[in-house]
Amino acid sequence: AKEVASPMFFGVIIITVVYFPILALTGIEGKMFKPMAITVIFALVGALALALTLMPALCSYLLGGNIKEEDSFLVKLAKKLYAPLLNFSLRARWLVTAIAVALFALSVFVFSRLGAEFVPQLDEGSFATHMIRTTSIGIDASVDMQKRGEKLLLEKFPEVAYTFSRLGTAEIASDPMGVNVADTYIMFTPLDKWRKVDGKPISKEALAALMTEELGKHLPGEGHLFSQPIEMRFNEILEGTRADIAVKVFGEDFAVIEKIASEAREILEKIPGAADVEFDALGKSPLLEIVPKREAMSKYNLHAAELNSVVHTALAGEEVGKLIEGNRRFDIVIRLKEELRENVEELKRLPVRLDDGGLLTLGQVADFRVVEQVAAIAREYSQRRAAIMVNLRGRDVESYVLEAQKKVAEQIKLPEGYTIEFGGQFKNLQEARKRLMVVVPVALGLIFVLVFMALGSLRQTLLVYTGIPLAVTGGIFALWLRDLPFSISAGVGFIALSGVAVLNGLMMISYFNLLREKGRDVPTTVREGAMTRLRPVLMTALVAALGFVPMAIASGAGAEVQRPLATVVIGGILSSTFLTLVLLPTLYEWIEGKRKPKTETNEAAIT
Repeated sequence: AKEVASPMFFGVIIITVVYFPILALTGIEGKMFKPMAITVIFALVGALALALTLMPALCSYLLGGNIKEEDSFLVKLAKKLYAPLLNFSLRARWLVTAIAVALFALSVFVFSRLGAEFVPQLDEGSFATHMIRTTSIGIDASVDMQKRGEKLLLEKFPEVAYTFSRLGTAEIASDPMGVNVADTYIMFTPLDKWRKVDGKPISKEALAALMTEELGKHLPGEGHLFSQPIEMRFNEILEGTRADIAVKVFGEDFAVIEKIASEAREILEKIPGAADVEFDALGKSPLLEIVPKREAMSKYNLHAAELNSVVHTALAGEEVGKLIEGNRRFDIVIRLKEELRENVEELKRLPVRLDDGGLLTLGQVADFRVVEQVAAIAREYSQRRAAIMVNLRGRDVESYVLEAQKKVAEQIKLPEGYTIEFGGQFKNLQEARKRLMVVVPVALGLIFVLVFMALGSLRQTLLVYTGIPLAVTGGIFALWLRDLPFSISAGVGFIALSGVAVLNGLMMISYFNLLREKGRDVPTTVREGAMTRLRPVLMTALVAALGFVPMAIASGAGAEVQRPLATVVIGGILSSTFLTLVLLPTLYEWIEGKRKPKTETNEAAIT
């Protein structure tokens, strides 16, 4: 118990500290991964307390008599395979070191080609389709187009079980939008009823592309954004738009903003990976303008307030009294009939009373004209802005945005005072990555101090730290082999992985030092220590790796978030374990072999 207490204590504390950066995450990613980190930290603290107190006590009572420890068949087989590999690595240390460095360099290159996204996209089992029509459309025409679109989906696609939609703004405006915009929810039948492509059910990405094509044929002038119910709300909370990426144009003159946004849209549509590219709320509507004739108003001594009162009463209505029925009160409002309000000639005949008691028609003192005007101007950070919504299929967010930023900067010359900003998931990925770039080095620095306290040697601490790049190497290659981009989920996996890698190295180096204190020379220490520690190192690695296998191969709800994390941990543990058993003994003999061996102390007492 005394031999293992110190490395065990520092090892568990190190793994606990590794999870501290996860506690520094905020926003959506913090809500997703903080419970996991807190659970692991409390479990490790409890396990450490039991291992240092309860387990020695139980062993003293239950392991009485002669206990003979023997290797199992699998351990004997592992040692038989490991011994020649260890001897070879000790003889060819330059080659082994060069291979490890080359693998790490290659992994860095592969990582730069992986791409990145904020969090993996969950398969919610349904579509939330944003149907966007011209802002000048009336509610009756919009409802008619909506019914035709839903009928088309039900008739043309056997995968669709039923649909329902929300259009316009409800009385309680928790989700305000115009009558030209509809949220359409498309629910699917079981997968066995879906059409087959190469013997497998058609993918949701291909199905969305077919739906977009079919709706475009029969409902021209209507834009479509295919997302998922939770994902759409998630994006709206993050950035205020219902898409993966929001490209925002800021400025003062809305005509200039509109021109820049149109040019940017043409560029974004041509970049591979862009599935749906639509304006957020760009467009013009016909409006009736009633402009006072200043000369006529001066001639008849008429004020603008009197004209406004006439127009307000006729079109919006004016309260003229109350109707009382028992305890209930109703406002009495007068206004023109709807058919008269839609007739400009009738509006021109509205009477306007003069101060001297005479009457004029509204047409005598005001001009009527129908003009095209912007339906709505959105503002953000006290600036006017237009937004382009982009949904991706078959491409990660980071690589698309980087390519889009480059092409937009090359092809669009922005006037002074106008800016283009890429938001949505890309913005949140950048913020989370910046936060991790600060807290992870701090945590690794604290771990370095703990390892140094455990070993008391700077060079040996650096040896232990070689396990981290070796672990990262395996995690990167695992992501590459499974065609997974980097995400915050994978980043959490790398954080967890570094703790296991440091623990394995600390376990190995601590035992080497123990053997040297008993008088072994360095070559004997390395061979004997590596063979003895083979079993615990393999057990630590296998338990950790096998525990993540269900998450790595899961296909149920939420599996998309678990898969990158588990893939990184499994791949990293495999590479870290292999290279720790091969490279770490080689480096230890290489560095420590130049120093004089320690003489055996207190041998009689130990005996």
